[in-house]
Amino acid sequence: MNAALLPLLTWLSPGFPVGAYAYSHGLEWAVEMGDVKDEASLRSWLEDLLQHGVGLNDAILLAAAHRAAHQGNRLELAGVNDLALALAASSEFRLETSQQGRSFLDAVLASWPSPELQHSAQGLGEVAYPVALGIAAAVHAVPLTEAIPAFLLAFVQNQVSAGLRSAPIGQTAGIRVVASLVPLIERLARHVLASTLDDLGTATFRADLGSFRHETQYSRLFRS
Repeated sequence: MNAALLPLLTWLSPGFPVGAYAYSHGLEWAVEMGDVKDEASLRSWLEDLLQHGVGLNDAILLAAAHRAAHQGNRLELAGVNDLALALAASSEFRLETSQQGRSFLDAVLASWPSPELQHSAQGLGEVAYPVALGIAAAVHAVPLTEAIPAFLLAFVQNQVSAGLRSAPIGQTAGIRVVASLVPLIERLARHVLASTLDDLGTATFRADLGSFRHETQYSRLFRS
C-alpha cells in the first residue's frame, strides 16, 4: 500500500476537524420541499450533484490546485482559489467551502507540519476546500489518481450522513446509496484527470435555489 494514502484516508475521514457535518449543501431544503424523501430520490439528487454540480466542479478545482502546487506556481494556485470561491453560488456555499478549507489547512499544518505546505498556502486568505485538499495532497505526494475518487466518495458520504439526519432514510439505505454511486465516482475521477478549468460548469439550479432559500428556512439543522 502506498504510505501516502494513509494521510489521505485520515484527512477525509468523518472525524477530521473540518466541520463537514454542519453542512448539507442545500439537501436540508430539498428534504423540506419533498425533492428528497426516500432512498431513490436521495440517490438521484446526489447523482446530479456529482455529474452536473459541485462534485465535478470541485474535483476539477482540486486537480488544478494539485498541479499548481506541485509545480510551485503560487500565482496559478491563487487564481484557482479565487475561481473556486467565485463559483460558489450563494453566501452559504461560499461559507461551506471556505470554512472547511481553512479548517482543513489548519488541521493538516498542525498534524503534518510542512514548510512547503505553509509556503504554498501563504497569502491565500480564504481558501476553498478542494483547493486546500489539492495543495496538501501535492505537498505530501498523494497522487491525483487517489485523491480525486477519495474526495468524491467523502462528499457523497457526508451528503448521505446529512440525508440520514434530515430525511426518513435508514442507515442501510444510506449505505446502499453510497455503494450504488461508486461506479459513477470512478468514471468521474477518470474524466477529471483529462479535464481542465475550461470544463468547469454546473447545471444544478434546484440545488442553488435551495441554498438561497435555506438561508431563511424556518427550521434548520445545517448551515447550508
